[in-house]
Amino acid sequence: MTHSQTLDRGLRILEALAAAEGPLSIAELTQVIDVHRSIVYRMVRTLEDHRLVGRRPDGRYELGLGLSAMARTVRPAVQSAALPALSALADDVGMTAFVVVPDGDEVVTLASVEPRGTDVHVAYRPGVRHSVQLGAPGIAVLAGRPAQPGEAERVTLARERGWASSEGEVLSGMRSVAAPVVDDRGEVAAAVAVVYVGAQSDPDDLGKRVIGAAAAVAGRLG
Repeated sequence: MTHSQTLDRGLRILEALAAAEGPLSIAELTQVIDVHRSIVYRMVRTLEDHRLVGRRPDGRYELGLGLSAMARTVRPAVQSAALPALSALADDVGMTAFVVVPDGDEVVTLASVEPRGTDVHVAYRPGVRHSVQLGAPGIAVLAGRPAQPGEAERVTLARERGWASSEGEVLSGMRSVAAPVVDDRGEVAAAVAVVYVGAQSDPDDLGKRVIGAAAAVAGRLG
């Protein structure tokens, strides 16, 4: 199938800025996109005109505020239902809480909330995408669905206890606990999860708290 090379490059610029640890210069974006500097400059200026990219005083570029308006329209019902529960969960356990939604054979982080009042915690950005077969959020989504012939033992276990756990599957050294959000039609609308480092918390206790947050989201979804 044919596609637009210009649009593809523009989207790659946005993806590069989203993945970067900080703002990027035109030269750095040129290296990532691997096209001529003048082409990158024109695309960045166009994205800037639409407020999808913002230029800092030092001349480097970052994602623009226009993306925030777009992001709010992605699964708005789930975001609205999840944010109060995520905030309460994050502050309760002192960890970043987030919600993922299924997208085909993958799950995508829709929103995340960092805890208030903690000195150190793991940040987890919206937009993270990974296989539904990996990580606690993915396993939780599978566990919220009816049992399938030949499914992984960990999915069956997660369905029995109501929550899933993982270690180092999506981010090296990070642990996660997640529970499915099942709507009133019996479908898995999302999964609520927390992410943390090391073994400072009891997974069983976290599982109960995450289940409670997932139930709160499901209740708000109706």
